[in-house]
Amino acid sequence: MTAAPHPSPLVVVTSGEPAGVGPDLCLALAERDWPCRLVFLADPTLLAERAQQLRLHPTLRVVSAETARDHQPHQLQVIPIPLNRPCIAGRLDAHNSSYVLELLKVSAAGCLAGTFAAMVTAPVQKSVISESGVPFSGHTEFLAALSGTPHPVMLLVADTLRVALATTHVPLHAVPAALRATDLVNTLRILSAGLRTRFGIQSPRLAVLGLNPHAGESGHLGREEIDIITPAIWQAQAEGLRVHGPLPADTAFTPHHLKEVDAVLAMYHDQGLPVLKYAGFGRAVNITLGLPFIRTSVDHGTAIDLAGTGRADPSSLIAAVELALRCVRA
Repeated sequence: MTAAPHPSPLVVVTSGEPAGVGPDLCLALAERDWPCRLVFLADPTLLAERAQQLRLHPTLRVVSAETARDHQPHQLQVIPIPLNRPCIAGRLDAHNSSYVLELLKVSAAGCLAGTFAAMVTAPVQKSVISESGVPFSGHTEFLAALSGTPHPVMLLVADTLRVALATTHVPLHAVPAALRATDLVNTLRILSAGLRTRFGIQSPRLAVLGLNPHAGESGHLGREEIDIITPAIWQAQAEGLRVHGPLPADTAFTPHHLKEVDAVLAMYHDQGLPVLKYAGFGRAVNITLGLPFIRTSVDHGTAIDLAGTGRADPSSLIAAVELALRCVRA
C-alpha cells in the first residue's frame, strides 16, 4: 500500500499595518509560484479592496489551516482576521492596532502549536501601536514575550552577509548600559546555534564588533571592550565557539574580514544595519533567532506613502519567504 504523500509546509504571512504596503506586498507575493501551502492572515475585505485599487485580480479563498492547499499563482488563501475599522491606504488609524497585534498572536500561536512551519511578517507601524496605549518596541520583542523567549537575537541577512545585534530597539545613549558580558555570551550561543540549525553551517565563525571607535583603542576611547566585550568573547571561546574580536566597526566589513566569518555581531542597531542595508536593501531579510519557531521579515518599514500606489517593491518579502522555506528544509 502506497503511503500518502507528506503535505508541503504550511507557511503563514501576516499582512502587517493595514494602511501601509503590507497588503500590497501580500498581493504581489500571491502572484508567484511557491512550493508550500502559503496562507495570509488578514481581513479578506481589506485585501480585496487593495487588489481592486492596484488593478490585480487574484482568486481569493477564505481558508483555515486545515483546508489550505498547495499554493497556486494568482491565488490568495486567507485566514480571516477582521479589521476594527475600514482602512484607507496611507491613513493610519490607531483603532486598528489591536488587529495588527492579533495577526501576530494568531500566527505565533499556530507556530507554537506546530500548525505553521514558519511565519513571515510584513511591516508594522510601531508608533501607531504605541499611541494606541500598547507599549510596543517591535516584532522581535513582542514575539519573544508571546513565546516566553528570554533572549531573542535579531539577525539580518543579505545574500552571504549576516549581521546580528547585541541590542535592538534602544536609544543610542542607553546602549553602553545595556551591554552585559553574560548577555553577549548568550547572544553568541544563540547566534552560533541558529546558524547551525537554520542555515546548516556546521561550525559557524563569528566576528564581534567593538562599541567604541577603534574598538576602544586599548581603553583610551572607552573601556567597554576591556570590561565587557572581551571577557564575553573569552567565555564563548572557552565553550568551544569560533569567535574573534572585538574588531573596529569601520574595518570589520571589508572583504578581507568578511571572507573569514559567517556572521558579524554588532553592538547596536545603527552600527551594523546601515552596512547590511547598503549591501542588500530590498532583498535583505530579518530573522529572529532564539524563538521556538522560524520567523522571518522584511528589512523595511510600512512605507505609508506607497500604499495603494503600485510602486511598493515586494523583493524583501519574497526573500523572506524564500529564507523561511530554506530554514524549514534545514
